[in-house]
Amino acid sequence: MKIGLFFGSFNPIHIGHLIIANTMATQTDLEQIWFVVSPQNPFKKNSSLLHEFDRYDLVQRAISDNAFFKVSDIEFHMPKPSYTIDTIARLQEKYPQHEFRLIIGEDNLAQFPNWKNHDKILEYTGLYVYPRPDSKKHGFKEHPAVRFVDAPLLDISATYIRDCIRTGRSIRYMVPEPVEQLIRIKKFFI
Repeated sequence: MKIGLFFGSFNPIHIGHLIIANTMATQTDLEQIWFVVSPQNPFKKNSSLLHEFDRYDLVQRAISDNAFFKVSDIEFHMPKPSYTIDTIARLQEKYPQHEFRLIIGEDNLAQFPNWKNHDKILEYTGLYVYPRPDSKKHGFKEHPAVRFVDAPLLDISATYIRDCIRTGRSIRYMVPEPVEQLIRIKKFFI
C-alpha cells in the first residue's frame, strides 16, 4: 500500500490539515494518509505544546470518520527530538509491505536541505508537496523525487486557533466539532 506520511505537532489539528490530507488521499496515488504526531519538532520550541497524548487524541477525534486516515504515535517511542529520516527508517522496518511518501508544505522546501539526511528522505520516500502562502524560493521544482500537488492554498494556523481559545473567541469551523468539544472539556490552551 502507498501511504502518505503527514508529520506535525497538530497543536491542535485543524481544518487546514484535514483538507490537505483529503486532497492527498483523493487526488494522488496515495491509498492512506498517516498523521504522525511529533512530540517535539527539532525546529520549534515546545513551550505551548499540549502533551503528545492529548494531541494524539485530538487527531484521533478529527479523523475517526475517515477510513483513509490513520494516526501514528511512532515518534512517542523514539528519542526526542525526532528526526524525519529516523522515523521513516523505523516505519520502513516495521511495515516493509508499505511504500511511504512524505507530505510537506511548500514553505518547508527552502529549509529542507537543512533537515537531517534530506537526500536520503528524497531517495527513500520522495516528497508530495502542497502549496503554502509566502513560500520562499527553493530548488526543487524540477527534482524527480518531488511531486507538487494542486491543493487549496490555506492559511489557517494552530497559533491563531490557540490565540482565539485563550481570548475567548470562536474556533468553530476552524477545527472539527469533536476536536473543539475536547478542547473545551479539557480546557486546552487556556
